[in-house]
Amino acid sequence: MSTSASPRPATASSRLALGGVGLAAVGAVAASGKAIIVKLGLRHGVDATTLLALRMAMAMPLFLLLAWWSSRRATRLSWHDRARVAWLGFTGYYLSSWLDFQGLQYISVTLERLILYLNPTLVLLINVLLARQRPGRWQVAALGLSYLGVLLAFGHDLQREGGRIVLGSALVLGSALSYALYLYGSGRVVARVGAVRLTAQASCVACVLVLLHFSLTHPLPLLWQAPAPVHWLSLVNALVCTVLPVLAIMLAVKRIGSSLAAQVGMLGPVSTIVMSLWLLDEPMGPAQVAGTVLVLIGVLLVTRLRR
Repeated sequence: MSTSASPRPATASSRLALGGVGLAAVGAVAASGKAIIVKLGLRHGVDATTLLALRMAMAMPLFLLLAWWSSRRATRLSWHDRARVAWLGFTGYYLSSWLDFQGLQYISVTLERLILYLNPTLVLLINVLLARQRPGRWQVAALGLSYLGVLLAFGHDLQREGGRIVLGSALVLGSALSYALYLYGSGRVVARVGAVRLTAQASCVACVLVLLHFSLTHPLPLLWQAPAPVHWLSLVNALVCTVLPVLAIMLAVKRIGSSLAAQVGMLGPVSTIVMSLWLLDEPMGPAQVAGTVLVLIGVLLVTRLRR
């Protein structure tokens, strides 16, 4: 007598991996929405510094809570480690965010996301310059693909907007470089401080610096006198596009590892393009599509070859 085979139940490890992939995807898509929110906020007549200050002010209570939670049973940090965390907060979250928000005033979100996605290639170049690491021929080829893709997208926007694109691209490239310096420097600190603790405390440092920057350059009442839609957009930016990606990506890396999480993160540029077409009506030409494909291939090769 034949018996029908029952479907094999999913193992705990496969469910864990699937959940990790889902978390990485959620983090990538949520983080890519930041530029869309900024563009929508700029339409209400506020400047980039105000948008950044509102975002960080609303995210700061959650980062403080995360910093407290991650430090409950941890050892007390030395002054040397505290200085490193402060420096990483300055480069990785304050300076990079400020340059990024400023650049978004001049360029499309698609070009912004492609430039920011060059982070792994910039880390590789920093290692070549500071750590004297010699890149292989395939790594050089991957770098060439990535930067050719950005140049294609840059050329497309340059024909439409002119000199504004040069300024905006330079600012966002500075943001990507600042964050690459954070990634390069954090490798030596995360082993002692812990990934969650470092991220939370560095983010708190950045929140304080952003609010101090705003208080020195703007009258404080402007922060709460912004139009109501700007406050709602900033709340979405703080919760969905700032805190949520941090938590989702950290949990994803814990489940599936940093390499697979980085590959799933390629959804970021693609989702940015979709949202820019849907919410901002930004034009999309063949050059931008080709540039996006080249950047994704180049970054994937750089990431895999470095491992």
